[in-house]
Amino acid sequence: MAKAAFTGPDEALLLYERAIAAAGWERKGATMPYTSAGGHMSSFLDPTGTMAIRLAPALRDEFIERYASRIAEQHGRSMPHFVVVPETLLRDTSELVHWLERAEV
Repeated sequence: MAKAAFTGPDEALLLYERAIAAAGWERKGATMPYTSAGGHMSSFLDPTGTMAIRLAPALRDEFIERYASRIAEQHGRSMPHFVVVPETLLRDTSELVHWLERAEV
């Protein structure tokens, strides 16, 4: 049987993988790519191609204000430790790496 793979937008996966590699993170997950350390997820890419990063409270507030972002949601539930990465930031690898390096783990 073939291993399940990410079914979301190819471009979003490519951009996500580029950013996490530049930040020194290892991609995990087949159907929902994510990064983790110490048993805690630090970022993920959902099936719609939306990326989220886990940030400490003060950084979440700064991120949301700077990028007009919001708290991430999955399956109709709020994920209060994660912020949604806007598409423009997903395309800006160097700036996104700055945030990935500050991800809460």
